[in-house]
Amino acid sequence: MRTYAKTDIGNKRKMNQDFFYCSNHNVGSFQNLFIVADGMGGHKAGDHASRLCVESIVNSIKASKHNTPVTVLNEAVLSANEAVYNEANKNSAYEGMGTTVVACTLYEDKLYIANIGDSRLYIINDDISQITKDHSLVEEMVKNGNITESEARIHPQKNIITRALGIDLRVHADYFEIDVKRSDIVLMCTDGLTNMIEDDDIEYIVKHSNSLEKAVDALIAKANENGGNDNITVILAEI
Repeated sequence: MRTYAKTDIGNKRKMNQDFFYCSNHNVGSFQNLFIVADGMGGHKAGDHASRLCVESIVNSIKASKHNTPVTVLNEAVLSANEAVYNEANKNSAYEGMGTTVVACTLYEDKLYIANIGDSRLYIINDDISQITKDHSLVEEMVKNGNITESEARIHPQKNIITRALGIDLRVHADYFEIDVKRSDIVLMCTDGLTNMIEDDDIEYIVKHSNSLEKAVDALIAKANENGGNDNITVILAEI
């Protein structure tokens, strides 16, 4: 599997509150591990939340005695939630901090995914498919038929998420297990990408780039060209 990952501060933010992890090597019982987190909170809190989340997940997976991917991921997510929650409650500088997270591992021909918030995972092959579902206010409004998907993209409350890691003592992640095949491309990203570029354009850029590196660079450049309103983080992995 070939991979490439990059994060960018964007055009409007003074700090990058995204954090990622991208490894093709063994992490505990996993043969690989990919994580994207988008922190929220005060000036330093969002940065700390995303970093603490990712580091806690990695450390938990390394220490886990389990072998089943979903069990290991769930254990890691709960551990990270507890770490962020406790840090926010004992340090006033981090009060109210939280983070989105999307994490996955590939084992044989299956991809195991955990998701909280509105950072996303896509599969790109013949077309582009969003696998994760956003935990956001506008996603709920779309589900309920109150607004259309196109209206959701420009809705003034599109950045309000309904589920985040570290906000409450207990958290519930969505888990996915999907079949993948050779040449499929996994794309993981924060909303700094998807709020700036339509899915069809993301697919076009990835398919018309000569390498994963050029694809990631082109995606970030396009997001910034379209406004760069938020931090932008992208992981691409080709099966």
